Amino acid sequence: MKALILFAFSNPSSTLRSLRHYKASNRLFTTSMSESKALVIDPFCYRQFAENEASGSYGGNVFSNSMSEFTDIVNERYKEEDLKEGYAPFCKHLFIVNDFSDARVNVLPITKENESLLRCKYEARNEKELPVLTRFFPKELVTGPENPLPVAKYLDLILYSREQINKETEAMGKTPREETAPWGIVSIKAQDVDYELPMTPITAMRNALGKSEGGSGIPLDRDSYMEAYKYWNDHATIS
Repeated sequence: MKALILFAFSNPSSTLRSLRHYKASNRLFTTSMSESKALVIDPFCYRQFAENEASGSYGGNVFSNSMSEFTDIVNERYKEEDLKEGYAPFCKHLFIVNDFSDARVNVLPITKENESLLRCKYEARNEKELPVLTRFFPKELVTGPENPLPVAKYLDLILYSREQINKETEAMGKTPREETAPWGIVSIKAQDVDYELPMTPITAMRNALGKSEGGSGIPLDRDSYMEAYKYWNDHATIS
């Protein structure tokens, strides 16, 4: 680039052509880098990273890793054959060993000793969604310096296909990003098992509301819903 600047004094027209070539090559390089990645962090998941302002009000797992670092690591470990089926054809799970972050498990069994600590509130995940009732353990009441939550053994990366992400983005009145990676990471769960934990019943209901209300448009499946109910009737997240 310095050479181009020096050359500009002697041959302006040639320099203009060189600069155009430089910019075009740089765009091609950037596009090539994006296309080489199978996974990217979707904007919906930005709130799970401390570098994003929205993380300050998010009650789930928040990562101190930068989004760039996290993306590089998960792409290095990505293998298509490791993808597990999700609740719909456009949803997959990728379970990876958590040996690179300090993310901690954020689900506790409900017991007679801690049930009085449960709290409820109405919550929307973004400005386009309808608020729904959620329940949780306040972090400050169930953990502290003397009883920290354990660092999670695994991370469950919840992936949506590029096509589904674009459909939901358009349904919410927004313009889809110019992104080529086939999978977007829409949520990350820190846990101690390498298999999917049941979706919360309220999330299943939200999905059934449709894309315009922030869901995926997948109808309720009674069997899956009852399985989720059995688990979440005795568990709650820490927020």
